[in-house]
Amino acid sequence: MSQDVVRLDEAPLFELLTVASLFLVALIGTLIAYQAYRGYRRNDVPSMLYLAIGLLLLTLCPFLINVVVTTLFSAEQVVIVFLENVSRLLGLVAITYSLYGKH
Repeated sequence: MSQDVVRLDEAPLFELLTVASLFLVALIGTLIAYQAYRGYRRNDVPSMLYLAIGLLLLTLCPFLINVVVTTLFSAEQVVIVFLENVSRLLGLVAITYSLYGKH
């Protein structure tokens, strides 16, 4: 599958807004995960660590998967979506464990 390079100055506004929103989700999710990690380090509460990991898997990893797989590999879109969804699922599992798991 060959993909054409899209220049930023030629990209439609909707595509630019989509990329910007994905980036902001990754950035804000990472900031919240960092705060959860700081809470883990300060209070030594394992549930905060699982919360931080879950947030990263839910927000940052799908963005990185999309960028890395699209840039380095010529993978089909369905493969990228599958990998993103697996990351989100694992993130939700980690967050659920942080709330209900035995620590």
